[in-house]
Order: sequence, then C-alpha cells, then structure tokens
Amino acid sequence: MVLPSENVGSLPRPLYLQQALADFDAGKITREELTAAQDRAAADSVSRLEETGSTVITDGEQRSSSFATYPLIDTLGGSRLASNLVAGDEGGQYFAFFEDGHHRRLPRLARGPFQYQNYAHEYFRRSKGYVKNPGTVAMKQAVISPSMLYLLYPLDGEVEGGYTREQFAADLVDECERDIRGCFEAGAARVSVDFTEGRLACKKDARNPWTGRGMLRTFVELNNRMLARFSAAERRNIGIHTCPGGDCDSTHSADVDYSELLPTLFQMNAGYFLIQCASEKDKEKVYREIGENIRRDADGVKQVAFIGVTNPLDPTVETPEQVAQDLVAAARYIPVDQLGATDDCGFSPFSIDLKPKHGGGPDQAREIAFQKIASREKGVKIASEQLGV
Repeated sequence: MVLPSENVGSLPRPLYLQQALADFDAGKITREELTAAQDRAAADSVSRLEETGSTVITDGEQRSSSFATYPLIDTLGGSRLASNLVAGDEGGQYFAFFEDGHHRRLPRLARGPFQYQNYAHEYFRRSKGYVKNPGTVAMKQAVISPSMLYLLYPLDGEVEGGYTREQFAADLVDECERDIRGCFEAGAARVSVDFTEGRLACKKDARNPWTGRGMLRTFVELNNRMLARFSAAERRNIGIHTCPGGDCDSTHSADVDYSELLPTLFQMNAGYFLIQCASEKDKEKVYREIGENIRRDADGVKQVAFIGVTNPLDPTVETPEQVAQDLVAAARYIPVDQLGATDDCGFSPFSIDLKPKHGGGPDQAREIAFQKIASREKGVKIASEQLGV
C-alpha cells in the first residue's frame, strides 16, 4: 500500500497541436486534421503517464479548449460557440487577471436555456482505449464546476427572455451532474472538479468586479447542490481542485491567504481535494490549516487531501526526496489516512500556452511535466515507507 497519488488533469499541448489549433481557427486545416492532432497528443499523454508509474491518469485534456471553456467552445479561438453566448468585446466578465499582466475572459450568456456544447465524458470515451495496462492503471477525468460557469450570467441585470439567475443555476447543476455521470458511466475511476475560482473569490481586484462580491459562499452552495445529486459511494471518487491559477507560468491569486479559503472549501461534501501547496511560501501553515478543517464525515464521506508536491509553473524538477519530505511534513498535521499527493495545478489549463519560463516552450514543458510526475510517484513510495503506510 502507498499513499494515493494522481495528477490534476492537463498537460502542456505539444507545439504541433497548438499550431493545429491556430491553423484550424484560421481555416487552414480541416476538422479531421485537427482531430488527428488531438488524438495523437492524447494517446501520447496516456502512454507517457503510464510510463511515469502513475496508477491514476488522464489524457492531459488535449482535446479541450481549456479547463473552463470546454463545454462552451471547441477552441479558444471561438470555434462553435453556443448560439446563446456572446464573446469578444461584447463578451462577459473577465475570469482573471494574472500577475504577469495577461487576462482571460469568459463569454456572456445572452439568453436561456443553458446547455453544454461539449461534455468531458465525450473526450474520456475517445481516450480510454489508449490505456495499455487497464488492470493496473485507471483513468480519471476533470470537469468544470458549476460555480465557474455561474460567471457567464451578467453580474448585474438579467438576460433576454426573462431567463432568471436561479433558472440558470438549476440548469448549470443539471449539466454538471450529466457530465460527471457520463464520465462514471464511461468507466472513469475518478472525477475531479476544477474550482480555481474559489481562491480568486477571496481577492478584491478592482479590474475584475466579481471578485469583490463575496461570492465564495455562493460558489460552495452551488457546488454542494450538484454534489447532493450523488451518493456517498460516488462522492468518494469526486474531487475538488483548488489553486491560485496556472496559465502562461503565472498565477492570479497566490497573494490570497489560504486561511480565507480553506475553512469554507472543506464545507463541500466531496470525497477528496487536490490542493496547491508546493509553491506556497509557508507550506507548514497550509498543512496545519488543512488538518484543522478537513472532515472525517462530510455527509457520509471521509475527505482526503491530496497536497501539491510539484510546481507546474517552475521548470525545476523536484526530487523524489523533496516530494517525500513534503508528505512526511504534511502528515504531522493531516491524518495519514486522509493524505495524498498531486501536482499544484494542471500543467496547462488553457490549450494555447507557450510556457514562457520553460525555455524550450511547450514541448520542453511537456517533457518536464512527465519528469515531475515520475518524481512525484517515486517520492510517494518513499514517504509511504517512512510513514508506515
């Protein structure tokens, strides 16, 4: 037995895939040619992750436009945007401003009803056949939270046709449930829900009005509405991922103290949490706060904290010994039976990401990602021996 370990979800898309996405948006290649590039990258992701020694893997989200927008558009360039959404200058709220100065913007909901264009379980079904050793390796799938998509609705006011915010929230919960159930029905062993907006909700950024509205509690309540649709047995395998963002090797809310988030975060009745920790300045403080707030009974589920032990924004590869050291340190505050290991964030949550701090760009960043994950798996084994797991 060893401590549980899994990645968040995304991997850097190889340069040939990012070029294919740009060419498709420009009308230079066909849908079939883009799909072939996505299939190639997804198959490589699964194969390479198996080689790292990971027992729970993903396809690296090679087919999604981003962790947040995959239900809405096919590419970040806006291909096949849902007809009731508006993007561009007439689009919706900024999701986040990052510390390097760039930003990401969401579309705006113009009218209801709301429905996904794409489902994560569709991507999962295409990739699950790539697993070479299904007896020893399981696949998971990441999905977006209803709380992230809640930001599609205008911050003040309503949309056309009298489609209310509450009607929208109900449709969001339905769609997220449908996505997660589809993943389980397709054979996913685990489903993790991206909740990067949680930490950002604790920030007051004058450029980004929604961050000053105290929306964290609303987000948690909305996600719990979705989680309540699942049994305790199902929720053991539904996780929540939190981080201060990770795009173009930059963050959006690393300056927010975790004490503003963690007590509320663990009120979600999920079975496990993937928590950025490796890049924190005071990791011991975060471990302590996790231990103080994690629950042994969250509506029938014992929560497990997968702490981040590798930093996807830093090209330096952590050694297995460093990984083990972090896990042993965390075990002083978090019960060993509620402790696991992960990476701080997805390695490239957005499909177009040139990874500027990684020197060789996305291809180099992709190689480094596999090295980091392999190091995590080795470190988990060392820590498990030291902790007597």
